[in-house]
Amino acid sequence: MMQPVDKIIFGDNHFFGINHMSQEKAQQLAEKFFDISAIYAVYKTAIDSGIKAIMLNSNERAKDICKHFKDNKSKYPELNWYPSIPYPHKYANLISEKGIMATINEILFKNNTPIDAIGMVTKGGIGLIGKDAVKLMQMLIDVEVKMFKGLNIKVVFLQNIITDLMLGYNVRIIFEEYCNYIRKKHHATPGLITQNMPILKAKLEEWGIEGVVICSSFNKIGYLMSPDIDAYLEAAKKNDPTKYQLMAMSTLASGAIPAKEAYEFINSQNIQSVVFGASSKKHIEETASLIKI
Repeated sequence: MMQPVDKIIFGDNHFFGINHMSQEKAQQLAEKFFDISAIYAVYKTAIDSGIKAIMLNSNERAKDICKHFKDNKSKYPELNWYPSIPYPHKYANLISEKGIMATINEILFKNNTPIDAIGMVTKGGIGLIGKDAVKLMQMLIDVEVKMFKGLNIKVVFLQNIITDLMLGYNVRIIFEEYCNYIRKKHHATPGLITQNMPILKAKLEEWGIEGVVICSSFNKIGYLMSPDIDAYLEAAKKNDPTKYQLMAMSTLASGAIPAKEAYEFINSQNIQSVVFGASSKKHIEETASLIKI
C-alpha cells in the first residue's frame, strides 16, 4: 500500500513569475518576489497556517530556498518536500546557448566535487558514450535532487513537459526506470505531473506500474485538462488510491473560478491531495480551510 501524501501542499509557481492565464500577472509576481526574503516570509505564513508540505521546482532559486530550510531545520522539523524535476527552462536556455552535449557536461559536472564527478563517470561514463538514455536519466535525476538532500523528501515529481513527451512516444522503459530509481536511490515515492491524467493512468495500469502519485490540473471548467473534463471525472471516480494517488493542481484555473466554488467541486472528487499557491495570509488561510478532501 502507498504511503499517503499530504492532503495540502504549498506550491511555488507564483514565486517564479508563472501565471498561465496572464503575462501581466506573471510579471507582477516576478517583481514582487525578486527579493528572496519575500519568498521566505510567505513560506513562514503558510507553515504558521498549518501547512506542512512544499512542492518546489528545481530551478536556480530553489538552491537558496533549500539551503534556507536546511539552515533553519530546527524551526521547521515536520516539513515534507515534493521536488519537481527538471526545471525545463534551465535546460532549454542552456541548449539554445551551448548545444546538447555542452549542456549535459555543464549540468552534470559544474557544481560537483571531484569525487562526485568521478562517481558519475564511473556509473554513467560508458552509458554516455553508448547513448544509454536510462543511465543518463539517472545521472540527471541525481543532479536535480542534490539540492534537496538533507530535507525530508516524500515524493519526487517528473515535470509534465517530460512526462507527456514520453507518454506521447509510449516509452514504457523510462517510466519504469524513473519510478524504480526514485524508490531505490532516493527512498521516495515517484510522482508524475501531466496534462493528460486519464491517458497516463491508463498506461501505467497497462504497464503494471503502481505506487505512483499523479499530479494534474483538476478543476470544474476543464482548464489544462486533456482530453476533456469527463475523462478526468471518470478516471478519478474509478481510481484505487492504494495504487495511484491523485493530486490536483490549477484548481482555481489561474483565477477563473472563485475559491469556494472551486473547492466545493474538488471536495466532491476522489482526489487525495491538492497543491496550491498563494501569497497573502488571507488567501492561504482561506484556501487551506476550504480543502476538505
